[in-house]
Amino acid sequence: MDLNADLGEGFGAWRLGDDDALLNVVTSANVACGFHAGDPSTMYRVCRLAVDKGVAVGAQVGYRDLAGFGRRRIDYDHDELRDDILYQIGALEAFCKVAGDRVRYVKPHGALYNTAAVDEGQASAVVAAVLAYDPALPVLCQPGSVLARHAAQKGLTVVGEGFADRGYLPDGRLVPRSRPDALVHDPDEVVTRVRRMAVDGAVVAVDGSVIACPVRSICL
Repeated sequence: MDLNADLGEGFGAWRLGDDDALLNVVTSANVACGFHAGDPSTMYRVCRLAVDKGVAVGAQVGYRDLAGFGRRRIDYDHDELRDDILYQIGALEAFCKVAGDRVRYVKPHGALYNTAAVDEGQASAVVAAVLAYDPALPVLCQPGSVLARHAAQKGLTVVGEGFADRGYLPDGRLVPRSRPDALVHDPDEVVTRVRRMAVDGAVVAVDGSVIACPVRSICL
């Protein structure tokens, strides 16, 4: 089971999260590409550390929304969103190349992740960007989502992703962060959920129902 985490999400003097510690745990690093978070120096540092530790680097692409940390939905023109995603993948690829590797996959961030899971237009823009850049790049997304369907239909490799500490709705979507049950705070409960995802391909939703969650990667 692949373990991934969102890394490089600081900006300038502002640091978010403990990238160094997480790189000792995860096997895949979703590196922010400068639109929702991250900057050139941060991208270079995280790419270099990840490559040194044998951690795969993925492009964590998001809306052009530093102030909102990419968590506010933006209604984009299809081609503009495609081009914004292409720009981010290309920027991260430069730092990966200097560090001795390359971008290994693409994962949308925040509101783009949630919107592409249900919106045909934004899902198709994400897929179009990956197809244009490198059709061999896998797409990390929620299983059963609109993005997963679009990507599979276009021949892209889809890697189903589960979340260790996020609440799930009965329909399989993530609980909005505005709700108090959006996050799971008890470490023991998080461990139990991860085991269930890995072994049974299932997760318990906030209403107590058990829903299918066939994943190959878990976000920490």
